[in-house]
Amino acid sequence: MVRVLVTGGAGFIGSNFVRYMLSLGNEVLVYDAFTYAGRLENIPSGVKVIRGDIADFNTFSSVVRDFQPDVVVNFAAESHVDRSIKNPEPFIRTNIYGVYTILEVARRFNFRLIHVSTDEVYGDLEGREPATEETALKPSNPYSATKASGDALVMAYWRTYGVKASIVRPSNNYGPYQHPEKLIPKTIIRALNDLPVVVHGDGSQRRDWLYVEDNCRAIWTVYERGSPGEVYNIPGFNERSVLQVVEDILRILGKPRSLIRFVPNRPGQDRRYIMRGDKIMNLGWRPSVSWEEGLRRTVNWYVKNEDWWRPLVNDEFLVKETPWA
Repeated sequence: MVRVLVTGGAGFIGSNFVRYMLSLGNEVLVYDAFTYAGRLENIPSGVKVIRGDIADFNTFSSVVRDFQPDVVVNFAAESHVDRSIKNPEPFIRTNIYGVYTILEVARRFNFRLIHVSTDEVYGDLEGREPATEETALKPSNPYSATKASGDALVMAYWRTYGVKASIVRPSNNYGPYQHPEKLIPKTIIRALNDLPVVVHGDGSQRRDWLYVEDNCRAIWTVYERGSPGEVYNIPGFNERSVLQVVEDILRILGKPRSLIRFVPNRPGQDRRYIMRGDKIMNLGWRPSVSWEEGLRRTVNWYVKNEDWWRPLVNDEFLVKETPWA
């Protein structure tokens, strides 16, 4: 049994990871600030939860001292591009200063750290080769810039202080418990309610989609078989345009394509994210959920769990047709 401290464990990927850890028989502690994206309802009953900010050194170090984790998996982050464009400050605090705080605590308590980053740190790969872990980081917006900064801190602390940290960079995750501000759940919910489904530009922007359970398995593979001081891309090998994603959701729901509304691109819009996954595959990991299967599971989950998402869609940003929907 491994003692696993999951920061951001009440969010989308974090809570799915908690479930995966429980399925393996590990002991789990969730540490979460419970911002708008973190919900107690996401966490399975019986899991111990502590409310706290990763930027709060005293609280976080106290939790680590008491729990004595074998590994800390850091999902805690501000992660929505549109919000970062409107107000970068929370992203700087959490994604940079919060990572610094975790690293300082890691220096003192010597736990293994798996830091969860994003493929967006590589920037727009339109016309470029798929990113490897050695590809230069070229973030395009405040969100990805703060994640790239956090990555740089992690690698610096490994090299300078010997902190036992690895970085994972997943592609676009989707699945149950994702906040309705994100493309796939927002499209599902709006289509269910026969509201216009908003697409930026012409919808030809391409993303690689990774079912969240496959991502959780990959992260644990890095803990079990990966090495500190290394970065591991986690691709889904499911490249689709935004328009294709929306059309597939409408097809599964039996909704008309006429619901689609095209709006101007947001500032700093990247055309394509795509990565190679040689390093993680060399550890023995492969994605197991196909795009069609994963999307159907996701659509069915939102159809059956209106009581989960209904309280989250009262915000004007989520309900009305907006330029940055």
